[in-house]
Order: sequence, then C-alpha cells, then structure tokens
Amino acid sequence: MQGLSFEVSLLRLYLYPDKYSGWRTLHISSVAQRTEGLTIHYSPFTTSQMKRISPFLLILLSIFSLSAVAQTSPKFKAIGFYTGKNDQAHISFLHEANKWFSSMASTHNFEYDSTGDWNNLNDTFLKKYQVVIFLDTRPESPARRAAFEKYMKNGGAWIGFHFAAFAMNGSGILQDWTWYHNDFLGSGEYVSNTWRPTSAVLRVEQKHPVTRNFPTTFRSSPNEWYRWKNDLRKNPDIKILVSIDSSSFPLGTGPKPHEIWHSGYYPVVWANTKYKMIYFNMGHNDIDYEHNSDKELSFTFGNPLQDKLVLNSLLWLGSKK
Repeated sequence: MQGLSFEVSLLRLYLYPDKYSGWRTLHISSVAQRTEGLTIHYSPFTTSQMKRISPFLLILLSIFSLSAVAQTSPKFKAIGFYTGKNDQAHISFLHEANKWFSSMASTHNFEYDSTGDWNNLNDTFLKKYQVVIFLDTRPESPARRAAFEKYMKNGGAWIGFHFAAFAMNGSGILQDWTWYHNDFLGSGEYVSNTWRPTSAVLRVEQKHPVTRNFPTTFRSSPNEWYRWKNDLRKNPDIKILVSIDSSSFPLGTGPKPHEIWHSGYYPVVWANTKYKMIYFNMGHNDIDYEHNSDKELSFTFGNPLQDKLVLNSLLWLGSKK
C-alpha cells in the first residue's frame, strides 16, 4: 500500500489513504537514523487526496518540526584559542581541554571549535562565537588585542586558563597590555608559583550561579598555583569565586623554599563584573621532567567538582545576555 510518510527526529509517521473514507489512522513507528528537523517523503497522490489532510495533523507536524529544530540547534558557539609551543605541561593541558570541551559540547548541546591560528582573533571571525576561551596564552599583536578588547566590551564572553594570564617584566612575556592584565583580569603581573603541581583544598568564596550547590570546600586536581602582584580583594569589580583554603598549607613540594607556600591568600577562580568573563588558574599538568620525558603524571580534567565548575561557567557565560 502506498502512503505518505512523515519522518520526525526518531519517529516515522505513516498516514495511509482509504478509498472509502479518505485518510486512515495515523501509525507511528521508531526509526534508527536521526533526522535534522522534519523530512517529509511524498507518495504520488492526487491533488484532491492531498487536500484531505487534516489541518490538525499539519499543526501537529509543525510542532514536531519546530521541536526537532530546537533540539538540534546549538545553544551557543565557543572557540578555544591556543599556541601549544611553551611548556609540555601547558601543551598537555590544552590537548586534554580540547577533548573535554568537545565531549561536553555533544552532551550539553553547544558547539565547540578550536584554533591555533591567532590571526582568527578578528572582528569577522569573533562574530560567529558567543564565548572565547584562551587555553594557554594571550594574543600578542596590537590588532589581535584590539579585536579581543572590542569583542569583550561589546558583550562577548571569555574563559581563560592558567598561563593565559601570565605576564612578567624581564621574561619573554612582558606586562605590556594594561587593559588586559589590570582592568580586565585585575591581577596585574605574575609574581611566583608553587612547585610541583599539587592538589589543593579550595574554598568557595561567594554565592554565584557557577558555584550554586557547591560544598564550602573541595579538593582540586594537581596544579601549579600562581601568585599575583595585585590584591584582587581590593578591586570592587572583581568577584573572587574560589581561593586556596588555609588547610592546604604547606602547598607545594619544592625543592626551592619559595616554591612551598605556608600562608597567604591566593584567589584561583574569579570574575570581573564589568565583563562576561571567568578566569581559572588551573591548567598545568604534571610532567616527568626529571627523566627527560613527556610522560603525563597528572591531569586537570576528571575531577568531578572541578569539572562541574568549568562546565557551569561555560554554560552560564554562553547563556548570559
């Protein structure tokens, strides 16, 4: 028997003509292959037969079609920028991060792309994305910096990890971008860090959409933790979301004494209320340097609460108007 087949997402709807009473009862069956939106397969009916289709059925199919499109369209698009040339620990992290964000995208209905071409940091390219992620470094050329600043001031969103905030005069990465380090991040110049990458007990400092339902403290993945020149607590635009809890001290194993922290206040995740942004100090995996090996000894992702914090931040920024 010939009939009219409507294929909607995971359902196939069949409507058969009846020579006495027009259209017979609608039949629904499962199909294995998912469709994009609504696919309608027509049989060779006459015009008079097609006119007999119930208006209610057409409305029903329209609803199915809109629902299917809504389910398949991504909520937002995110783009990860990386360099991948400095420090195997950072390279390890960015490869791990790209895999993790891609996995989260398929699960949580957003789109994730990544690029190592910083020339893409321009007005035209950035218009396609609602969230920009700096995985391991910052832009260096004046044109790219200007495009990113414009993007953020026009309502774009950003997540940065670890070395993306690094700058130290006298090093290969100078503190020569005042807006980014002082106004946007607020942290200013890098001062020092712990060593080796060590897990810390972290304290949730403020109520915020990304920390909702979090415990007061939780343990992080191993990381190399940074100290900054500026005291973020004195900046009214900065909301410190997570800091190192005092129960973590001594933090680090050295061997140099200054690489082991015994006291102090160290923010590790924060937001700037003037922009849609969140910075994470996490992003340095442990590598077996002592044996001249690239063997990875730790990973950043795979920690349920820390992963949730990153995911919450991305979903919040991606949906924030």
